[in-house]
Amino acid sequence: MPNGHRDPIYAFGHAQRELDRLSLQARILEPYTRRLFVDAGISTGMRVLDVGCGSGDVSMLAGEIVGPSGQVVGVDKAGAAIERASARAADRGLSNLHFIEGDLQDLSFEEPFDAVVGRLVLMYLPDPARVLRHLTGMLRPGGIVAFHEFDIGAARALPEGPLFARCGRWILATFAAAGAETRMGLKLHSAFIDAGLPAPSMRLEGEIGAGPDFFGYAMLADVIRSLLPLMEKFGIATAKEIDIDSLADRLAEEFTMSRGSLVIPEFIGAWARLGG
Repeated sequence: MPNGHRDPIYAFGHAQRELDRLSLQARILEPYTRRLFVDAGISTGMRVLDVGCGSGDVSMLAGEIVGPSGQVVGVDKAGAAIERASARAADRGLSNLHFIEGDLQDLSFEEPFDAVVGRLVLMYLPDPARVLRHLTGMLRPGGIVAFHEFDIGAARALPEGPLFARCGRWILATFAAAGAETRMGLKLHSAFIDAGLPAPSMRLEGEIGAGPDFFGYAMLADVIRSLLPLMEKFGIATAKEIDIDSLADRLAEEFTMSRGSLVIPEFIGAWARLGG
């Protein structure tokens, strides 16, 4: 791996602030993931496995789709994320959700699933195809595989101001140093094929905005805030040069002055159904 570790580092960590950021991100991504799951064939009464579930946003979405007669099992190796997901589900009275702590590369269940899903998880795996192959072994015949990943390298602006360009370099360099795959969205097709799955159906969606009030500036700044400890660790950028507390405002000013438009990383979904 590029970082010299056996496995990539999960670059964002699991602090409370990061879990809050993921929940905000989830609200932006929710319509995309809902369409993916519905088009993939996930429906009422199904039993769904959500891998790398984090604080439970994807699991709760899947739980809403499968309804009270269905079941969703969310798995994450971070205990803090599982605690938050379980608490959120309990607060909402969602009895069809269950969360467990575990490494998705070593999962084993007695009862098979109708679908396995994940969002922004394969990019952190050293061998996504191997993990997908392992996960498909937990599905019933005809089971569904559906994953969503970013193409981080597709974030762009026109015109590209100097501050936005620096932000892009900082983010890409940090993910590279951590060993993550920043273009996993574009690699979903090959990962499915290498896992022995049928060629997946795919969809690309994203957000574009401009003007002083676009949420993309704050979203970009929040990503950098979460990555900042690793940026400093790897010598990519310092807190002083980033000046994180003013970053969103400075980005908004740069885009407003240039009348530029910002495309945040494109979101790519892929889904396939097993034979049988």
